[in-house]
Amino acid sequence: MKRIVILGAGTAGTMAANQLRKRLERDVQITVVDEDPVHYYQPGFLFIPFGTYSPDKVTKPKARFIPKGVNFVKATITELVPEQQVVRLGDGTELPYDYLIIATGTHPTRSETPGLDSSEYGKTIHDFYSYDGAVALHDAIEKFDGGTLVVNLIELPIKCPVAPLEFAFLADAYFEERGIRDNVTIKYVTPMSSAFTKPVAAKRLGDMFERRGIDIEPDFYVERVDADRRTVVSFDEREVEYDLLVTVPVNKGAAFLGKTGIVDELNHVKVDSKNFQSPDFPSIFAIGDAAALPSSKAGSVAHFAMETFVPNFIEYINGSEMTHEFDGHANCFIETGHDKAMLIDFNYFTEPLPGKYPVPKLGPMSLLEETRRNHWGKLGFKWLYWHMLLPGRRMPVKAEMSMAGKIPVTEPDTSKDNI
Repeated sequence: MKRIVILGAGTAGTMAANQLRKRLERDVQITVVDEDPVHYYQPGFLFIPFGTYSPDKVTKPKARFIPKGVNFVKATITELVPEQQVVRLGDGTELPYDYLIIATGTHPTRSETPGLDSSEYGKTIHDFYSYDGAVALHDAIEKFDGGTLVVNLIELPIKCPVAPLEFAFLADAYFEERGIRDNVTIKYVTPMSSAFTKPVAAKRLGDMFERRGIDIEPDFYVERVDADRRTVVSFDEREVEYDLLVTVPVNKGAAFLGKTGIVDELNHVKVDSKNFQSPDFPSIFAIGDAAALPSSKAGSVAHFAMETFVPNFIEYINGSEMTHEFDGHANCFIETGHDKAMLIDFNYFTEPLPGKYPVPKLGPMSLLEETRRNHWGKLGFKWLYWHMLLPGRRMPVKAEMSMAGKIPVTEPDTSKDNI
């Protein structure tokens, strides 16, 4: 009997378990390991601080989404030994595998930045990339009556790379609706040279920042946070003062992966970007945010990638050549405030362009354009996530990015960064 072990029951791990169970013979044993019994709808964290979602709207039991015929082990993963093809758990249990799928995600790690994990965390320093952080930030935003709000991105890659932009836009709209926008200075502090890494989208987003009176501090690489002085300090000794700091900490892969020799400096698993296979141990694959891919760490990437990963994986374990290639397809809604949003669609090779999606000329979504329809599309995705995406049902969009409906822009892409 072939033994498949999936580490992590988040978005990617749950989708993989569902799709593989449907398509593999019953003589294949699938085991999913995760220590947290709660599944979080992470895109919803962005909305909790502004009261759009209550905390209970973004959580469900993970066990509900694990299909029948799959073993679900609730345990801490302490060690992976690729040479022995074994996973060790906190209770001393050893799980041998024939094939391993790593889907342990990426995680905000405050300890990577001096001063960030101080006693001021939860008071004047917040994040919305965790459930507890988003809930605490709701209270802080509600009580904030004026001063300087700094939205700070420390380092790439991060999951949902557009979320810091969205937070800045939503904060602008929130304070305007409260009638105190003139009392609030919003600063967006980023290590990137602009609001976005790709030229066409960067220009449009930069114009939006300017119209909203949001200041951008580019090329700012955070060296430390001085919580006592309420100051963010860069490596070149520039300083940005704040009254309320909303930061996106360094994102790192699971700690136990650091000892395996299969990860990069941020504990993300090095894989072939087209088929998710480890170059060092062919029996190991990494999917979702756990993988070191030159694409966004976003739920849409995990969804589109699954359409390539599952048939490839099945071919591989059956002894055949993998015949599918992932193109890095991603699309993301960008909330812009006042019940409007933008939509971007791109892949490894093509930057976000204007146009219509998913049906050429008809849409109904508009690319790189603020519309109410895009906003409702983002809110509506929560239902699709719980009822379609996690259970492994086919979504009504193609996995491969298409140029149909997109309007080419002549401005050259000189950026080598990925979002």
